[in-house]
Amino acid sequence: MKSERIGLILALCLVAACQQTGGLKPLRHGPPPPEGTPKVTEAVDGLIVGHRLMAAGEFELALSAYYRAAAEQGLTLDVLSALGSANLRLGRLGQAETLLRAAIEEDEEFVPAWNNLGVVLMETGRIAEARRVFRTAFALDSGATEQIRQNLRLAIAKSEKSAYNENEKNKNDFKLVRRGQGKFLLLSAP
Repeated sequence: MKSERIGLILALCLVAACQQTGGLKPLRHGPPPPEGTPKVTEAVDGLIVGHRLMAAGEFELALSAYYRAAAEQGLTLDVLSALGSANLRLGRLGQAETLLRAAIEEDEEFVPAWNNLGVVLMETGRIAEARRVFRTAFALDSGATEQIRQNLRLAIAKSEKSAYNENEKNKNDFKLVRRGQGKFLLLSAP
């Protein structure tokens, strides 16, 4: 059902792209390249370009490369996960979550999507769900990746800290009331 919807969206985009608008204009004007410059006849895979741009910290450009990969390859598992990761790095957490959940629907054992979804959930303050997601990523990865172990530890620590703070807040909610000469009564607040 979801893949049919995605296919319909891509088909509509393709139809819109085929409308005649006067054609494309060259992006750059100038002299031709020097003699001996090799002509590019085949483009590099958008995923490879996007991964290199992500490593270089160029997240917006990486996102564009991933969109190109989506246009060429379709919304594969790798493309969905890459789009989610780029959106995560750009702080677009809602879009990242949607894309990463779609990647997990494609393959429930794809560890990078689980890990990145956990990061999104931590960033949005959903610590308990993030802990569950990191635990899933850790189990699927058999604990082999240090980054996933660290993320799981952090989620556990934050969830226990918030539970501890809630209990401490309730425990320390007392008032000391004076009752006559040298007598005090300790009351807990309702």
